[in-house]
Amino acid sequence: MSTLVFEHECLAQRVVFTEGSFVVYLNDGRNISVPIIWYPRLLNGNKQERENYELIGDGEGIHWPDIDEDISVEGILAGRRSGESQNSLDKWLKKRSQHKQNKNT
Repeated sequence: MSTLVFEHECLAQRVVFTEGSFVVYLNDGRNISVPIIWYPRLLNGNKQERENYELIGDGEGIHWPDIDEDISVEGILAGRRSGESQNSLDKWLKKRSQHKQNKNT
């Protein structure tokens, strides 16, 4: 098994969404494009929810409060997809759907 070793700390500076992906701009000048389908909560979020993010730990991670998603820069660089189980995602989608129905009534 190989181990990913970083020579310096890479931190996120901002996130921009494009069609089908999001780009994380890092403090070392790199831009990492990530398929949005790797993160089902982001995929199911709307434009406003996706654009409402917070950098956590000075940019070590990214948090989306409206959809309760957290992604580390280390995970992005390692190519890790969401580890959320289908059961957990289904519960979140159901709760989200009920919340939207309640807002519309």
